[in-house]
Amino acid sequence: MTKPPRGTPPRVGPGVEAGVTEAMIHEQVHTFYGQVRRDPALGPIFNRIIDDWDTHLDKMCDFWSSVLLMTGRFKGSPMAAHVGIPDIRPTHFARWLHLFAQTARAVCPPPAAELFIAKSEMIAQSLQLGIAASRGEFPPLTPQRRPVAGDA
Repeated sequence: MTKPPRGTPPRVGPGVEAGVTEAMIHEQVHTFYGQVRRDPALGPIFNRIIDDWDTHLDKMCDFWSSVLLMTGRFKGSPMAAHVGIPDIRPTHFARWLHLFAQTARAVCPPPAAELFIAKSEMIAQSLQLGIAASRGEFPPLTPQRRPVAGDA
Protein backbone atom coordinates (compact mmCIF):
# COMPACT_ATOMS: atom_id res chain seq x y z
CA MET A 1 0.00 0.00 0.00
CA THR A 2 1.44 3.36 -0.98
CA LYS A 3 1.45 6.30 1.38
CA PRO A 4 -0.41 9.47 0.40
CA PRO A 5 1.78 12.46 -0.49
CA ARG A 6 3.07 14.46 2.45
CA GLY A 7 0.58 17.01 3.69
CA THR A 8 -2.41 14.97 2.47
CA PRO A 9 -4.90 14.51 5.29
CA PRO A 10 -5.67 10.90 6.19
CA ARG A 11 -8.87 9.42 4.82
CA VAL A 12 -11.55 9.63 7.44
CA GLY A 13 -14.73 7.66 6.97
CA PRO A 14 -18.15 9.01 7.82
CA GLY A 15 -18.31 6.79 10.87
CA VAL A 16 -15.58 8.70 12.70
CA GLU A 17 -17.76 11.79 13.11
CA ALA A 18 -20.72 9.61 14.13
CA GLY A 19 -18.64 7.92 16.83
CA VAL A 20 -18.35 4.51 15.16
CA THR A 21 -15.54 2.36 16.56
CA GLU A 22 -14.15 -1.03 15.65
CA ALA A 23 -15.66 -2.42 18.86
CA MET A 24 -19.07 -1.04 17.87
CA ILE A 25 -18.77 -2.60 14.40
CA HIS A 26 -17.89 -5.94 16.01
CA GLU A 27 -20.90 -5.77 18.32
CA GLN A 28 -23.26 -4.76 15.50
CA VAL A 29 -22.07 -7.50 13.16
CA HIS A 30 -22.00 -10.29 15.73
CA THR A 31 -25.32 -9.37 17.35
CA PHE A 32 -27.04 -8.91 14.00
CA TYR A 33 -25.85 -12.16 12.44
CA GLY A 34 -26.75 -14.02 15.63
CA GLN A 35 -30.32 -12.88 14.97
CA VAL A 36 -30.09 -13.72 11.27
CA ARG A 37 -29.01 -17.28 12.03
CA ARG A 38 -32.12 -17.80 14.18
CA ASP A 39 -34.54 -15.92 11.91
CA PRO A 40 -37.13 -18.22 10.26
CA ALA A 41 -36.90 -16.40 6.89
CA LEU A 42 -33.19 -15.58 6.72
CA GLY A 43 -31.63 -18.34 8.81
CA PRO A 44 -32.19 -21.18 6.32
CA ILE A 45 -30.61 -19.17 3.49
CA PHE A 46 -27.58 -17.93 5.42
CA ASN A 47 -26.99 -21.20 7.26
CA ARG A 48 -27.05 -23.10 3.94
CA ILE A 49 -24.51 -20.86 2.16
CA ILE A 50 -22.13 -19.98 5.00
CA ASP A 51 -19.87 -22.87 5.98
CA ASP A 52 -17.63 -20.99 8.41
CA TRP A 53 -19.44 -18.37 10.48
CA ASP A 54 -16.27 -17.12 12.20
CA THR A 55 -14.69 -16.31 8.83
CA HIS A 56 -17.91 -14.71 7.57
CA LEU A 57 -18.22 -12.52 10.67
CA ASP A 58 -14.59 -11.42 10.35
CA LYS A 59 -15.25 -10.54 6.71
CA MET A 60 -18.39 -8.59 7.63
CA CYS A 61 -16.47 -6.65 10.29
CA ASP A 62 -13.86 -5.81 7.64
CA PHE A 63 -16.64 -4.77 5.25
CA TRP A 64 -18.30 -2.39 7.71
CA SER A 65 -14.94 -1.05 8.85
CA SER A 66 -14.15 -0.24 5.23
CA VAL A 67 -17.56 1.34 4.62
CA LEU A 68 -17.78 3.42 7.78
CA LEU A 69 -14.15 4.04 8.75
CA MET A 70 -12.54 3.76 5.30
CA THR A 71 -9.94 1.30 6.56
CA GLY A 72 -9.73 -0.54 3.24
CA ARG A 73 -9.64 -3.90 5.01
CA PHE A 74 -12.44 -5.55 3.06
CA LYS A 75 -11.44 -7.64 0.08
CA GLY A 76 -14.34 -9.25 -1.68
CA SER A 77 -17.18 -8.93 -4.15
CA PRO A 78 -20.53 -8.53 -2.40
CA MET A 79 -22.45 -8.33 -5.68
CA ALA A 80 -21.06 -11.62 -6.98
CA ALA A 81 -21.73 -13.31 -3.64
CA HIS A 82 -25.36 -12.18 -3.55
CA VAL A 83 -26.11 -12.79 -7.23
CA GLY A 84 -25.11 -16.40 -6.63
CA ILE A 85 -27.96 -16.97 -4.15
CA PRO A 86 -30.85 -18.16 -6.32
CA ASP A 87 -33.62 -17.95 -3.73
CA ILE A 88 -32.93 -14.46 -2.36
CA ARG A 89 -35.90 -12.12 -2.85
CA PRO A 90 -36.86 -8.52 -2.00
CA THR A 91 -38.75 -9.81 1.04
CA HIS A 92 -35.47 -11.21 2.38
CA PHE A 93 -33.81 -7.82 1.95
CA ALA A 94 -36.71 -6.15 3.76
CA ARG A 95 -36.33 -8.56 6.67
CA TRP A 96 -32.53 -8.15 6.66
CA LEU A 97 -32.89 -4.36 6.77
CA HIS A 98 -35.45 -4.55 9.58
CA LEU A 99 -33.22 -6.74 11.74
CA PHE A 100 -30.15 -4.68 10.90
CA ALA A 101 -31.84 -1.41 11.90
CA GLN A 102 -33.28 -2.95 15.05
CA THR A 103 -29.82 -4.17 16.05
CA ALA A 104 -28.10 -0.87 15.22
CA ARG A 105 -30.57 1.05 17.36
CA ALA A 106 -30.04 -1.39 20.22
CA VAL A 107 -26.23 -1.49 20.22
CA CYS A 108 -25.13 1.91 18.86
CA PRO A 109 -25.63 5.51 19.94
CA PRO A 110 -28.19 7.29 17.70
CA PRO A 111 -25.79 9.03 15.26
CA ALA A 112 -23.86 5.80 14.66
CA ALA A 113 -27.06 3.73 14.39
CA GLU A 114 -28.54 6.08 11.81
CA LEU A 115 -25.33 5.96 9.76
CA PHE A 116 -25.26 2.15 9.86
CA ILE A 117 -28.91 2.10 8.79
CA ALA A 118 -28.48 4.64 5.96
CA LYS A 119 -25.48 2.78 4.55
CA SER A 120 -27.25 -0.59 4.85
CA GLU A 121 -30.23 0.75 2.90
CA MET A 122 -27.99 2.05 0.10
CA ILE A 123 -26.09 -1.24 -0.06
CA ALA A 124 -29.30 -3.30 -0.07
CA GLN A 125 -30.75 -1.20 -2.89
CA SER A 126 -27.60 -1.64 -4.94
CA LEU A 127 -27.51 -5.40 -4.35
CA GLN A 128 -31.19 -5.78 -5.22
CA LEU A 129 -30.71 -3.89 -8.49
CA GLY A 130 -27.69 -6.02 -9.36
CA ILE A 131 -29.54 -9.24 -8.57
CA ALA A 132 -32.57 -8.14 -10.60
CA ALA A 133 -30.35 -7.23 -13.56
CA SER A 134 -28.55 -10.59 -13.39
CA ARG A 135 -31.93 -12.32 -13.54
CA GLY A 136 -33.16 -10.22 -16.44
CA GLU A 137 -35.71 -8.57 -14.17
CA PHE A 138 -34.27 -5.09 -14.48
CA PRO A 139 -36.93 -2.45 -15.17
CA PRO A 140 -36.64 -0.34 -18.32
CA LEU A 141 -34.36 2.67 -17.95
CA THR A 142 -36.87 4.94 -19.66
CA PRO A 143 -40.59 4.88 -19.01
CA GLN A 144 -42.65 3.08 -21.57
CA ARG A 145 -44.69 5.48 -23.68
CA ARG A 146 -48.40 4.94 -23.35
CA PRO A 147 -50.31 4.73 -26.59
CA VAL A 148 -52.21 7.89 -27.36
CA ALA A 149 -55.57 7.98 -29.13
CA GLY A 150 -54.90 8.28 -32.82
CA ASP A 151 -51.61 6.29 -32.77
CA ALA A 152 -51.36 3.90 -35.63
